Amino acid sequence: MWRYLKRLLIGKPLKTTDEGNQQLTKFKALALLSSDALSSVAYGTEQITAVLIVLSAAATWYALPAAGIVLVLLFAITMSYRQIINAYPSGGGAYIVATKNWGTPVGLVAGGSLLVDYMLTVAVSVTSGTEAITSAIPYLREHSIAISIIIVLFIMTLNLRGMRESASFLTFPVYLFITILISMLIWGIFNIVTNNIQYNAASPIGGTVPGMTLILFLKAFSAGSSSLTGVEAISNAVPNFKKPKRRNAANTLALMALILGVFFTGVTFLSYYLGVLPNNKETVLSQIGMAVFGKGIFYYLLQFSTAMILAVAANTGFSAFPILAYNLAKDKFMPHMYMDKGDRLAYSNGIISLAVGAIVLILIFHGQTNLLIPLYAVGVFVPFTLSQSGMIIHWFREKGKNWILNSLVNLLGAIISFLLVVFLFLLHFQNVWPYLVIMPVLLFAFQKIHNHYIMVASQLRLSEEASLHDYNGSTVIVLVSSVTHVTTGAINYARSIGDYVIAMHVSFDENPKKEHETAKEFKESFPDVRFVDLHSSYRSVATPVLRFCDVIAKNSAEKNYSMTVLVPQFVPRKPWQNILHNQTSLRLRAVLNSRENIIVSTYSYHLKK
Repeated sequence: MWRYLKRLLIGKPLKTTDEGNQQLTKFKALALLSSDALSSVAYGTEQITAVLIVLSAAATWYALPAAGIVLVLLFAITMSYRQIINAYPSGGGAYIVATKNWGTPVGLVAGGSLLVDYMLTVAVSVTSGTEAITSAIPYLREHSIAISIIIVLFIMTLNLRGMRESASFLTFPVYLFITILISMLIWGIFNIVTNNIQYNAASPIGGTVPGMTLILFLKAFSAGSSSLTGVEAISNAVPNFKKPKRRNAANTLALMALILGVFFTGVTFLSYYLGVLPNNKETVLSQIGMAVFGKGIFYYLLQFSTAMILAVAANTGFSAFPILAYNLAKDKFMPHMYMDKGDRLAYSNGIISLAVGAIVLILIFHGQTNLLIPLYAVGVFVPFTLSQSGMIIHWFREKGKNWILNSLVNLLGAIISFLLVVFLFLLHFQNVWPYLVIMPVLLFAFQKIHNHYIMVASQLRLSEEASLHDYNGSTVIVLVSSVTHVTTGAINYARSIGDYVIAMHVSFDENPKKEHETAKEFKESFPDVRFVDLHSSYRSVATPVLRFCDVIAKNSAEKNYSMTVLVPQFVPRKPWQNILHNQTSLRLRAVLNSRENIIVSTYSYHLKK
């Protein structure tokens, strides 16, 4: 049943040779990889004004210079990541750049930050989308957490079906949002120019606001920097592009940054000009849409497209997280299962892990976007700082055309990103302190995993001194519960591979007569095979079996015999029928595998009906 459900949800397996068909054009890549960055327009301006309005409505004009600095940072980051795409096209973004230029420890900080950030990307995007839905339909507000989890599971399933299908699905909501927002900005500015919309700003630009401080301005700027999250996603997913990969990825990044800059500037300006202030009942973007379009079809299209892009913005995380996990696993810092591709040529284990992590975050933070965003921003700007400073080292080492200009751009981005990280810790510490707990835990886990793989490799690697062990013979122990066709087949197989065969049975106190009959029946059927009946007063099978096997293994070692324990089992014709039978053979194999001098083998007898 599970197999049919999997085929229904995910689709038929794809051949490895079909991988080229899964790669992305610029048109689809923009939809797949820019949804996170573009969707931040829905809450970036609101985060700035929410900080400023704590002082007074008059202070909201400071959102304009704060937005201007954000745009400078956007330019620096975009230029830097275009350089990263061309210099390191294998994907992995900040992790690869920091590792190559700063060394492995710093690279792991960048990689760990991005892993957490992508989980936060999914959580923030989905909870923001849910808030947009509940703004339009207040009745659903009490079910917001459940709605968020359902959206995460839906996007996870979509990505398990492969990049091409997820990109095709995302094309509509992303380009609908771009179309509607461009229409809103053009129509809003037209109405301003024609005096159809009145100037309602709380205070003029440059007006003196009592109580305004540099700290408050920096807090507003750092909050608004959340609009830049997702910019790095394209550099992490360069391998997913069609050839020429570098040029297509770099051009897609430039187009995304241009659209993001125009949208962020336009929304911030309209928010100020219209005097829009954040409140708990309606988002800033919703209020701007109401002022520009009125409560008609275009307003509802704006709300619908905003909810859609916020919900599917989580897909950026699903596109970048698996490739980052792949690069970490390839370097032996994450489990190798993250290098495996699923039926649809997607890194399925990375996709599922990301969904689980995002759902846990949604539950921990009760689906509240404002609590997630500061931590989300830290997870972005730490890698930004490390990657851009790493690129400065790259340029000084490699030189090349315009390397001084390129390094200056990286320097600007690194300085602003670093200052943002400092501001976030100083001004939003109550929300970002978990980063200081999560990162050491992740780095410790990375190191333990790496050490394990290194030790395994050193023990498995053949050396010139290594030689195969020659045994004088073999001992085979066959576990017997009763005399059946399974037992007969197992004994015959044991005879074919063993010089010395022992049948072992465990008896209990409940029915001594039955146990005696089992021993008698076995001896009649196999008079030449030694039969050992172990008594267990505590109804345990595993303990007496393990104790006896240890003794025989020791004796076998003295004779230079190999030691094999054969565990017979029957296999029902239909998989679901397994739940109708006890799984003693599974438990026995588990305990026997703990012994390095015992070989564990399974004899399966397949039932026909």
